[in-house]
Amino acid sequence: MDQTPEYIAAAVVARRVERERRARREAEALLESKALELFHAGQDLRQVSENLAYRIQELETERALTMHLARTDSLTGLLNRGAFTAALVGRLEDAQRTGEPVALFVIDLDRFKNLNDSLGHDAGDQLLVEIGRRLKAGAHEGDVVSRLGGDEFAVIAAGEEVRGRAQELTQLLTQTHAIYGRAIAPGASVGVAVYPHDAADAADLQRFADIALYRAKTAGGSRWAAFDEDLRLATEARHSLETELRRAIPAGDIVPWFQPVVNAADGRIIAAEVLARWNHAERGMIPPGVFVPLAEELGLIGELDGAIFQTACQRAAPWVAEGMIDTISCNVSQRELLDPAFSRKLIARLADTDLPATALTVEITETFLVHDLSLARRHIERLASRGVRIALDDFGTGYSNLRALLQLPIHTVKLDQSLIGGVGRDPRVSKLVRAMLSAAKSLDARIVAEGVEDEAQAIFLRAAGCDRMQGYLFAHPMPAEACEALMRGQAAGAEAPTDRIMAAAATLRTAAF
Repeated sequence: MDQTPEYIAAAVVARRVERERRARREAEALLESKALELFHAGQDLRQVSENLAYRIQELETERALTMHLARTDSLTGLLNRGAFTAALVGRLEDAQRTGEPVALFVIDLDRFKNLNDSLGHDAGDQLLVEIGRRLKAGAHEGDVVSRLGGDEFAVIAAGEEVRGRAQELTQLLTQTHAIYGRAIAPGASVGVAVYPHDAADAADLQRFADIALYRAKTAGGSRWAAFDEDLRLATEARHSLETELRRAIPAGDIVPWFQPVVNAADGRIIAAEVLARWNHAERGMIPPGVFVPLAEELGLIGELDGAIFQTACQRAAPWVAEGMIDTISCNVSQRELLDPAFSRKLIARLADTDLPATALTVEITETFLVHDLSLARRHIERLASRGVRIALDDFGTGYSNLRALLQLPIHTVKLDQSLIGGVGRDPRVSKLVRAMLSAAKSLDARIVAEGVEDEAQAIFLRAAGCDRMQGYLFAHPMPAEACEALMRGQAAGAEAPTDRIMAAAATLRTAAF
């Protein structure tokens, strides 16, 4: 049957409509699929966003904790040294704008080491925590409290009423505290300096507060001290002396002097002790008790000892060669002795001079033997193997380590002058010195008495069997030229000023035996 045009047109329309419906269904399915994908993507993005926010929060918390730990002392919870320094600088910058004074209190506990040694470090930590708690509880508004390290604390405060605040801090820290059932009253020394009256910047303010603290501690502790004009002048003088000392050592301005050591049998010079002397062009003679500790503090003592040693050995070599003396003795600082390479360095220095090793005596202290006997043994045995003699200096003032005389190759014992002062006058001192002389003699050690200043001491020591003596009775320390002249006069037959004393001592010794 033939299809009519109308039928054909309707069929075309129907097919078109079907295609459009199918296309619409496919589009709707696609849109639904894409919408679902977008929904899931949105969900994933939301989860990522939430995770990212959580991680950011974690990082912020970690950063805050790290910053806190970087600024805080882990034991006490106070600000640490780094944070304290930043706080002090910031406080002074504010003070520059406002014109308000700022006080810095530096606090150091008294006898803290004794507590650590007697009760242990845990007890020490407990006390530090308690001190931190007290300082924090007693802080005024605007105060900054810090633990600088060890048993040292600091408080940045307003610069008014410094005296009252210093007394308050001192009293606060002297209150007792129970540790392991024991009442501990630590006590503390406080030093204070004020900006801008005492210092113009943070570094000087802290330095001057430390200087004031040192004054408080040297005065006995458990007190406070303020930086003042006297301390300023002393600080400036010390700084000037430091500068001059650094220049004087390499320039050779500090030179060896010699104090003769006499034979107790006849009073004739037989040896000499080397002593450093600094005759300053403007200040005059600067005592060794001033510049030697300063050299140790500045780390210059090795350079100073080396320069004095080299010059002294070279200067004394002809005296030994001519038979005017048999040895010279040189003191060695504790810091040098603690250097494991000390004995090797000394042997090398000695080799650069003309002095025989057998003509050198190195003086060490008893405290060094106690401090590190193993290291002392290595040094002593190495030096002794080269012919260098070892003297135990200041014998009788420390531990009187007779065991060291038994175990180590020590050739000479030097009795300290603090013992010599009472011999011949105080029966107890005389008995003690006589016993020490007998003990050293029994161990074949030569005995030298230091600080002999009057005839009674010399007569007693000679009669008691002392081998050698030195002191103002015989000769003061003197320049090398004067010492050489004295020895040459003796060699030429000049009468020694102590000949009469030695003769009397010999008579007394003969009578005693």
